[in-house]
Amino acid sequence: MTNGGDGRARLAFLSRIVRKEADHLELTTQRLFSNVGVLTSQDVTAWIEDVDLSERLDAFVARFGRLQDTIGDKLIPSFLNYLGESVGPAVDNLDKAERFGWIDSADDWYSLRKLRNQMVHEYIEDMVILADALETGRQFVPALKNMSYRLADEVDQRLSR
Repeated sequence: MTNGGDGRARLAFLSRIVRKEADHLELTTQRLFSNVGVLTSQDVTAWIEDVDLSERLDAFVARFGRLQDTIGDKLIPSFLNYLGESVGPAVDNLDKAERFGWIDSADDWYSLRKLRNQMVHEYIEDMVILADALETGRQFVPALKNMSYRLADEVDQRLSR
């Protein structure tokens, strides 16, 4: 176990950030999708044309991606290192995170990454694909928040020992 003070401080910081990002994503999701059933391409077109809703849409996409980046690129590798585990490519780190029970499924995580990329790359080009990606993203937010808190809780427990 690598218990250096800097490593502990970084993990504590990342744990707090992940919780905040998960909470902000949940709030943005509620605000963006509050008056929508199943999202359609017409809904997305209307959002893009409305300045306030367009900003919420941008915030949703950004927060959805940022939370994944913080967890997958920062928290999981830092936590693995802290525990004395080898840190490797993202695919290996996510497989370990799944085995440790920190995330539900590495495969789901890869699906979330693809979804995030669809939201970013299809933005404004194909409203049907974007609407489908956003709707699927909305459905994943509760699971993403649960994984975020589960991982942050595990970090906090280990740091308190």
